[in-house]
Amino acid sequence: MSTVKETVEVGVPVRTAYDQWTQFEEFPNFMEGVEEVRQLDDRHNHWTTKIGGVRREFDTEIVDQLPDERITWRTTSGDTRQKGMVRFERVDDTHTRVELVMEVEPSGAVDKVGAMTGTIDRRIKGDMRRFKEYVEERGGESGAWRGRIKPGPA
Repeated sequence: MSTVKETVEVGVPVRTAYDQWTQFEEFPNFMEGVEEVRQLDDRHNHWTTKIGGVRREFDTEIVDQLPDERITWRTTSGDTRQKGMVRFERVDDTHTRVELVMEVEPSGAVDKVGAMTGTIDRRIKGDMRRFKEYVEERGGESGAWRGRIKPGPA
């Protein structure tokens, strides 16, 4: 399991940063290698990625979501194994610290090489930088989902 952690400070209020992150279907606009995210329901998303020439499809489940604070997820199907959390911390009225922590289990030769060479780290850092640019350029969120998802029993 490879752990990646990246933090960016975005020039928007915490509510705007959080609300934009809940618009999963817009992730291809700032996440490298993400071709499509389809939101199936409040908890589940279907992802299509193409990284290093390898196309993958997998499903994720949101296991904990607290508006303006955090979203935690894990994969539930496909050959991609990951889990992660994004946290939102108010800096002041117009700035938010966004921290992403992901644990990725490399599957296959391309993923293992990517983990060893730091490609995964660089991709995540780039994704966070592009999220910052995306949300700041918009000046506001493109939508929002303010529901609460509580973790169930393990």
